[in-house]
Amino acid sequence: MEDITKKTEEESKEPVSKNFIEREIDKDLAEGVYDHVQTRFPPEPNGYLHIGHAKSILLNYGLAKEYGGKFNFRFDDTNPTKEKTEFVQSIIADVKWLGADFGDEVFYASNYFDKMYECAVELIKKGKAFVCDLTADEIREYRGDFTHPGKESPYRNRSVEENLELFENMKNGVYKDGEKVLRAKIDMASPNINMRDPVIYRVARQHHHNTGDKWCIYPMYDFAHPIEDAVEGITHSICTLEFEDHRPLYDWVVRECGFEKPPRQIEFAKMYLTNVVTGKRYIKKLVEDKVVDGWDDPRLVTIAALRRRGYTPESIQKFVELAGVSKADNSIDSASLESCIRDDLKLKAKRVMAVLHPLKLIIDNYPEDQIEELDVSNNTENEALGSRKVPFGRELWIEQDDFMEVPEKKYRRLYPGNEVRLMNAYFVTCTGVDKDADGNITAVHATYDPETRGGDCATRKVKGTIHWVAAKTAFKATVRLYENLVDEEKGKLNADGTLNLNPHSLTVIEDAYLEPSLKSAKEFDRFQFVRDGFYCVDCKDSKEGQPVFNRIVPLKSSFKVQK
Repeated sequence: MEDITKKTEEESKEPVSKNFIEREIDKDLAEGVYDHVQTRFPPEPNGYLHIGHAKSILLNYGLAKEYGGKFNFRFDDTNPTKEKTEFVQSIIADVKWLGADFGDEVFYASNYFDKMYECAVELIKKGKAFVCDLTADEIREYRGDFTHPGKESPYRNRSVEENLELFENMKNGVYKDGEKVLRAKIDMASPNINMRDPVIYRVARQHHHNTGDKWCIYPMYDFAHPIEDAVEGITHSICTLEFEDHRPLYDWVVRECGFEKPPRQIEFAKMYLTNVVTGKRYIKKLVEDKVVDGWDDPRLVTIAALRRRGYTPESIQKFVELAGVSKADNSIDSASLESCIRDDLKLKAKRVMAVLHPLKLIIDNYPEDQIEELDVSNNTENEALGSRKVPFGRELWIEQDDFMEVPEKKYRRLYPGNEVRLMNAYFVTCTGVDKDADGNITAVHATYDPETRGGDCATRKVKGTIHWVAAKTAFKATVRLYENLVDEEKGKLNADGTLNLNPHSLTVIEDAYLEPSLKSAKEFDRFQFVRDGFYCVDCKDSKEGQPVFNRIVPLKSSFKVQK
């Protein structure tokens, strides 16, 4: 016993494998670069967040939590031309829902506009910034490329006094939009194009959601972002790999603006999912063209869309954990996200009966007016979810696919002369069908064995089991079936760069029949429709007593999580 205890203690002391960001943070703490850890998630409110942002949210929050530090949630709202209050509100809801605890404080980059302006003035006084009259096209032309150095602006050597006056005039609205910009004075011959005198302020007469009409000049992202981090005392600015080439500019800004203990930028690889649409430009066009019914359409992978479709925070947390943190770009099969929600709901969701494509089954030897209540387990794998009463009667709805007049080989469901189990109810044997004038089957007839109540019989076995709902008590509901928004076989994009949309991405079933317990379901309630998939009550289109059900995922997939 002592040996076992000793071994367990030794195992618990084994070092936990850490990702490269954690190793860098450990090194900074050990060397005294920082004595604490403070991270942030800084979304731009120019659209809804998507699954890739979930990785950034959970990574930054997770690091702060791991090191007993602080997590700041801040809007990088420096571009009012694309920002909306709608986006601000949706992002706040997303971050809360994912479980990243930012307390009661939301930070805004726009709250630091005065500080950013002061920093810009100080750079001018140091001879590190100048007002430039070149147009945007001329600035691009002067910048050069990866094989040719840039060319200095003819306005680069204006005096400090002239630059201060011109910049103040920019702030006071003297100039038209785009007429003048403030540029950092760094190095037009730098091999890093981002360091070739980048624009740090522009004139833009735009109403801002937070500061109103106070400003007619706005800082550029690469100038504003490092100042925001430094002002808030961020220690580690964790961002994606496309900002790696911007890091020298990030470091230049915090250094030249005189911030003590400047934050350190560390980059990690984005999370790419196969055959899904994440680009804001594409999503915006889908919304504007009414291909989808908004940024939260359940076919999208915005966080709001995943929430509406029925995904849980826990399933997304697990998915992000499985994706890991690395420096190398990698694509992840979107089926792995579906696997995570299946695993999460397997024991959580009640298992109920719903018939999506109804066919009438009449049990001729069952009492015509009788309705009996059957005890049915809510989840056979989780007894804690209890049981419920399900009504059973002479006339039932079954799935059309569960009957064949002329059965195929190995077909084990209902056909003339065959006996099957009605799930949780009785054994029934098919005796015939009713047809209309065109020969279409309108009803199936059967007899039942009263001795098989509960779906079991000691004297014989049946190979087929089908589900059902009682026609007299079932209620009609709208059910939505979702597939990938893009055609997986042909690829995400057409040759002209447009999205290759799947015409079958949404199927709406208006006349599904569900057991009566589901009529009182509330928005975001999740269920497993037996033999079909996991479903969630839509939060947008459901009404009291009239729930609309979104299929989260089908019940089965060939995808397996790698151990």
